Amino acid sequence: MTLPLAEIQAPDIDYKALSPLMATIGGSIVVLMVGLLRGRLVQTVLVPALTALSLLTAIGLTIWIWEPGVQQPIIEGSLTMDALALGVAVLVYVAGLVCVALSLRAVAAREAGHGEYHSMLLGSITGMVVLAASSDLITLFVGIELLSIPLYVLCASELHRRTSLEAGLKYLVIGSVGSATLLYGLALLYGATGAMQFDAIASAISSDEVSLTDPLLLTGIGLIATGLAFKASVAPFHQWTPDVYQGAPTPITTFMAVATKAAAFGVALRLFDGALGLSQLEWGPALAALAAATIVIGNVGALTQRSLKRLLAWSSVAQAGYLMAGVVVGSTLGLQATVFYLAVYLVMNVAAFAVVIARERVSERGDDLSSLENLGQTQPWLAWPMTIAMLSLAGVPATAGFIGKFYLIDAAVAGDYAWLGIVIVVGAVVSFAYYLRVVAVMWMGGYEVELPTIPPRQVKPVSGWSPEADLSAQPEVAAIAIAFAAATILFGVWPDPLFDAARDIGTALSGLR
Repeated sequence: MTLPLAEIQAPDIDYKALSPLMATIGGSIVVLMVGLLRGRLVQTVLVPALTALSLLTAIGLTIWIWEPGVQQPIIEGSLTMDALALGVAVLVYVAGLVCVALSLRAVAAREAGHGEYHSMLLGSITGMVVLAASSDLITLFVGIELLSIPLYVLCASELHRRTSLEAGLKYLVIGSVGSATLLYGLALLYGATGAMQFDAIASAISSDEVSLTDPLLLTGIGLIATGLAFKASVAPFHQWTPDVYQGAPTPITTFMAVATKAAAFGVALRLFDGALGLSQLEWGPALAALAAATIVIGNVGALTQRSLKRLLAWSSVAQAGYLMAGVVVGSTLGLQATVFYLAVYLVMNVAAFAVVIARERVSERGDDLSSLENLGQTQPWLAWPMTIAMLSLAGVPATAGFIGKFYLIDAAVAGDYAWLGIVIVVGAVVSFAYYLRVVAVMWMGGYEVELPTIPPRQVKPVSGWSPEADLSAQPEVAAIAIAFAAATILFGVWPDPLFDAARDIGTALSGLR
């Protein structure tokens, strides 16, 4: 039966709440169109500037609409622009700005086309924000696909490098498997609850209509967790991570490492702690076991790595295990700790990857560990940021990483998962072996850490580079490394701003203990 046109009503749209998304969507279109214009100045200056302007506008609009507390979903319940979504969005926007700056001299942007490269970056950022703000099953899947498809292309954007093309293909295949698994789980969850929207799913689970031991419900939850685990690099669904991180252009690797994880854990918090919170006793132990396995596998896998990008990839697997602890406990404290750690994870990883980019562009050994030999004597402005990043990732006091790990351990213990807090401590201790190895190579050279001879690879230095003038040749890369290393120390000794933001975000989900 067809309804008369007079009875059809368009959904109410809160354009103020949607304004940050409109900035990135509009920016993506404008950047793509401007990228069609010829001229070196347009391609290398105007296109990145417009991309950065779009992201800065989105950050400003996010601050404008920021309002702590539970907010009602918009667009017929498909999106919720609450403090959780906005907090994750800010992290994603910052990661995007970093990627734009690190890509100024990147081969990938030139080979793929500056307009296309930056337009796809903005498209992926839009997908991440939609994913973190999704409040029904359809929007969740749309967000994860909008996030992923541009990243598949961006990973393969160095068109004349075999490993980049392999990275794009591997990410496409594994990502498609993860998306299919997630979609199947969403379908089973809908079949078990008869609801699409997260609040309706929570209501169905709280009623007598759905049994918490229903095999259909539990299978759906398991498949959804598996699908999101692929995106967040949670073991044993992490197999793609080292290869893709190493093969992708390093600015894109930097962006993926922090932004994809923020979006994936943002929606995991909303779905598991919000919509599925009442069934936490059923899925909590399984996710806790997954978190413990991820911490162990990630740290053990990193011990033997010589490639800095592969080392940071395995490190990101272990960090995903730490973050999973905040989701498992299903509490306000767990929500706050997870978001806090996502923020500090961004600053310390960006500092590390910026140094990797600076070295691989000029060193014959690329991203191999030996490219950092004696960096402390020759280029201390790069050695110190990498040292701070490694110590923070390991959880040394007076760094943001220590505060973040302590926050997660506190949440795990308060949520009756003290054993998981112990696993976090043990994982952090094990991680010292490979993080300190990087520090030792920079300050003590290759003699202290045995480094076998590696055939040199030909690397074309960036324009104007010389060993004595590396800072002036890549000023944006050095500035990012120094700034984010300073932020790592700042938030380690004065974490109050992040604590305040985490407390605001903790009010986003009602019903948490």
